[in-house]
Amino acid sequence: MFRSKTAEQLAPINTVCLIILTTCAATGVLVYTKSILMPFVIALFFVMVMATIAKWMTQRWKTPYWVGLLSCFLAFLAITMLAFSFISNSIESFVNGAGIYTDRLNDSLDWVLAKANHYHININAEFVTEAVAKLPVFNMVKSVGSIIMSVFTNALLILLFVIFILMGKASDEKHSFVSSMQKQISFYLIVKISVSLLAAFCTWIVLTFVHTELASMLAVLTFILNFIPNIGPSIATLSPVPVLFLQYGFDWHIVFVLGCLIAIHFLIGNILETKWLGKGMDLDPVVVVASLIFWALVWGVMGALLAVPLTAIIKMVLEQNETTRPLAKILGGNFTLK
Repeated sequence: MFRSKTAEQLAPINTVCLIILTTCAATGVLVYTKSILMPFVIALFFVMVMATIAKWMTQRWKTPYWVGLLSCFLAFLAITMLAFSFISNSIESFVNGAGIYTDRLNDSLDWVLAKANHYHININAEFVTEAVAKLPVFNMVKSVGSIIMSVFTNALLILLFVIFILMGKASDEKHSFVSSMQKQISFYLIVKISVSLLAAFCTWIVLTFVHTELASMLAVLTFILNFIPNIGPSIATLSPVPVLFLQYGFDWHIVFVLGCLIAIHFLIGNILETKWLGKGMDLDPVVVVASLIFWALVWGVMGALLAVPLTAIIKMVLEQNETTRPLAKILGGNFTLK
């Protein structure tokens, strides 16, 4: 009797220890297989979106399911090629203007030092000048080629994964849990892509209106950063400031652009996205921030972009088992563990 009661008391501790060990092992696998697993997950998310759109086309226009998948794949292929070309051109324009931006940075530095001297603010001009001269602008320029090749390699790998996954989707029949998970994740991704495109387009209009250099690159950056919850839109709002400072200095351009971008991200993020997503992935805000940190440490920037849907999938899987259901409740914001 005593041994039986002791075993019952230790059962929760054993469960927690097993969960911790499993989490550590899974994290190690995620880090070790990053180069292969990350493109596969991205491809899987793309296929989820395409499958949802294909199913909608089947219900709306009575087209065969495989025709909808093929149409979505061709559209995905065309958009991928256009996006890669657009990003490559933007990076190339940045590289070509690196010397000009360095000269403008030195001019802006002289302006700041002159203003500081005018208001009798003591600044070590020699130290500041040396620090600016050591900025890794040219090292960044040299690494652009390798970055482009890395992006191209990942894009090819993602494309191959998309093809192989689609080859196994001759019909839209699947397990109810898988279907529910696909519906929620794909809906989130479709809404997120839509609002991110809208934010990027509005940002491009504002930056083009004031003739901002690198407006296209900053719009692409806005689209990417908008996938990072909470932090991404804030970074996207501030990202044009250095370019505007180098181009115009401290004047009304910076104030005007910042005001417009703050309004754009507020309206899109807090009104449109909230209205379309509702409760979203049913994740607690604290859990969202924690998952953002975890996935950023595991998979870098791409992990931060995929943090919400990946955590939502983990939550859905945990809900399927009685033992792990309390952990799913914690991810949803219920910290009682009852």
